[in-house]
Amino acid sequence: MNFYSIIGFSLSIIVFAIGLVTSTDSFSHFWDWPALLIVLGGTIAAMSTAFQFDRIVVLMKFFFSRMIFGKKVDYKTLIREILVIADGYRKGESLESHIAKTKDDFLKDALNLVNDNVLEGEDLYDVLDSRAENLNYLYSEEANKFKAAGKYPPAFGLMGTTIGMIVLMSNLGGADALKKVGPAMSICLAATLYGVAIANFFIIPIGENLVDSTRESYLKNKIIVEGVKLMVEKTNPIILAEKLNSFLIPSKRLDWKQVNG
Repeated sequence: MNFYSIIGFSLSIIVFAIGLVTSTDSFSHFWDWPALLIVLGGTIAAMSTAFQFDRIVVLMKFFFSRMIFGKKVDYKTLIREILVIADGYRKGESLESHIAKTKDDFLKDALNLVNDNVLEGEDLYDVLDSRAENLNYLYSEEANKFKAAGKYPPAFGLMGTTIGMIVLMSNLGGADALKKVGPAMSICLAATLYGVAIANFFIIPIGENLVDSTRESYLKNKIIVEGVKLMVEKTNPIILAEKLNSFLIPSKRLDWKQVNG
């Protein structure tokens, strides 16, 4: 479980809730169905129109999978696994047992390509490089789409504000104008609040999280590509480990002496 993401997400909601509760004696003052319908319903409709709805669902699943189940890359463990696989391959062991054990889909795919012995040399490396680059492009495009959707809630919040102001102005000349000022202003301010809250507590942070996950996944895949290249060339394990470590900052590097030790 990714505690840091959960703590950050929970903290933002708690701070927002405390701010609302401590500002009034009645929390119901912040609840307005028409405003919520305008902002939330309009945002979902706009996102469904702008993007394929099934892609939005996939992105949401990816986000919650990373946040709740902790799909964060452990680079040391990854390099250690590649080092063990490469050492066994250099000694003539079959890759099939390693393919069955690995949980990373990209690594499994790369090992299958090597094991099938259909592609060799530069052809194999080009395919692996292309897959890493193309996956990064596809994931980046999807993440940026979700991030861009953060503009919709504030826009619909402004729309709700405009609707409320129209209702307010149209009733100013009536006999019971004062009674209608409150509900109309409630829609105005609540819609603005909902728009800003939904954008900044949910959509934009989720988009940023997806962008960060994409970068992390790309680095992971580049390490795998380089590791498979060195494995096929039967590079010395120490050189392999140090070359893969060069992708990372010192604190995240693997001490190959512990693996051999």
